[in-house]
Amino acid sequence: MVFYPPPWVPKLPFDPPDSVTIGEFMRNEIYGRRPIAKSRNPFTCGLTGKTYTVTESHKRSDLVAKALSKIMGWEPNVDSPWDKVVGVFSFNTIDYLSVLNAVHRLSGIATPANVAYSAGELEHQLRSSGAKALFTCVPVLDTALKAARAVGIPDDKIFIMDLPHHSNKTSFKTVDDLIQLGHSVLDLEPLNWVKGQGARQVAFLCYSSGTSGLPKAVMISHRNVIANVMQYCLFEDVSRRKYGVETQVELGLLPFSHIYGLVVVAHSATWRGDEVIVLPRFELTDYLRAIERFKINYLPLVPPIVIRMLGSKDLLKKYDLSSVRLVFTGAAPLGKETVVELLRLYPNWHVGQGYGMTESATVVCSTSEHDICPGTSGSLVPGTRAKLIDQEGREITEYGKPGELLVQSPSVTLGYLHNEKATAEAYIWDEDGRWLRTGDEVMVTKAPSGYEHLTIVDRLKELIKVKAHQVAPAELEAHLLTHPAVDDCAVIAVPDERDGEVPKAFVVTPQSMASRKNEDIAAEIIKHVQDHKAHYKWLKGGVEFIDVIPKSPSGKILRRLLRDKEREGRRAKGSKL
Repeated sequence: MVFYPPPWVPKLPFDPPDSVTIGEFMRNEIYGRRPIAKSRNPFTCGLTGKTYTVTESHKRSDLVAKALSKIMGWEPNVDSPWDKVVGVFSFNTIDYLSVLNAVHRLSGIATPANVAYSAGELEHQLRSSGAKALFTCVPVLDTALKAARAVGIPDDKIFIMDLPHHSNKTSFKTVDDLIQLGHSVLDLEPLNWVKGQGARQVAFLCYSSGTSGLPKAVMISHRNVIANVMQYCLFEDVSRRKYGVETQVELGLLPFSHIYGLVVVAHSATWRGDEVIVLPRFELTDYLRAIERFKINYLPLVPPIVIRMLGSKDLLKKYDLSSVRLVFTGAAPLGKETVVELLRLYPNWHVGQGYGMTESATVVCSTSEHDICPGTSGSLVPGTRAKLIDQEGREITEYGKPGELLVQSPSVTLGYLHNEKATAEAYIWDEDGRWLRTGDEVMVTKAPSGYEHLTIVDRLKELIKVKAHQVAPAELEAHLLTHPAVDDCAVIAVPDERDGEVPKAFVVTPQSMASRKNEDIAAEIIKHVQDHKAHYKWLKGGVEFIDVIPKSPSGKILRRLLRDKEREGRRAKGSKL
């Protein structure tokens, strides 16, 4: 049984353009963007108020592109895009999208990297993507330099993004330096793309945590992003019209390096003329102050931030948050109880959820403000089809029965870079065409409105969601096995009040460690992870020693049994689950 968007969802007015860059789509009104004259300033710093108009942002992007052309020796219509890969390893800034568009103006590829990465993790991304240059910022410059130098990126190909309250007095060129240089460079020739090039050519290499080993590079085409911007905006326009919203002020806190922040916030918001208030990182006071100061209407968040708010009610009372109309969460499910508690505090707010993934270039389904069903992730966006299959691969044809979600959409991406096996497993063909296997267990039900809604039941891929980050247990397990005190291990997600979920390791020690104290070994293992992995991958759930890791006859770790063991232990201690 194939599921479709509800009848109230408009159809795409035209096929997503397949022969232009994302930047051209974002700035050219013929493709449907809100008229520039009626648009708000696209990005405003939530700490200083610094901002640029739409026209100024476009000009800055053009000048950065010209400077990169001069420094890197790149021309728009010469050489392969794979010869022009640029890494971006920075907190959110008001120039972030301008830099990405500048890379695309040269027919290059941008690879945004998680700012929480360690030097080793960033090195993996730069090396596997073939990055030739890197944009970073002062707070993470040391990490960036270690990784860049390890892969042979010279210092004169490293550029600094401006961050508020951070001095840029370094020997590296800044974005403003590039803009100044761009004024002295001749204009670039127009891109000469052929029909369909935007559908085939990679725009972004975004790294998905995957289920095994190191993160995999998802190849996202220009058309993939263009399609999802159209899909998501068209879906939201229905409720925006109902509430008389032409443009609004949105929060830009989610990392632009993550597909959620990259597409839903940085691209979709500005394409429809909204203003994004950019915050480089989450600090509760700065966050609340920005909402009050800039009268933010729309808060795209992740559940741990909502939980943090509910745990800080006295602080919330000090700020005027009456401008907020909609809170939208993604990356992990938001429980009904949490929604109810938030609405007790702010009964005039609307709270919705969405679901998507890097491989779908973000939004698959979303909540519309006029059809909210707490606990679900809303309905399919325009141009999307879905079906559920059981463990035997049979299609599920009834409501309320969970199965693995398969998705068709023009935003479904090209596959994984240099990983044909993983691509063949995730992107499959049948008589109905090409489908993305999400690896997530989903249930379709009818909401009280009578429309179909999707509920995320479980993650077949076993990813651990730490705030807006995803952690692959297999990556941590491979690292743990390099420690002499670990003979075998398994990592699971355990609930955490602050972060939503955190990793916990179950460890089997070798006989040679029998004389040592478990607490000493656990401390060494925890430090082993902290020394080599990003902070969100740290074993904040602790280390538990076990005689044997439960596995299936084929050797697959039976994590469900470990989760059951963890729940039983928490119940025995009286912990909240």
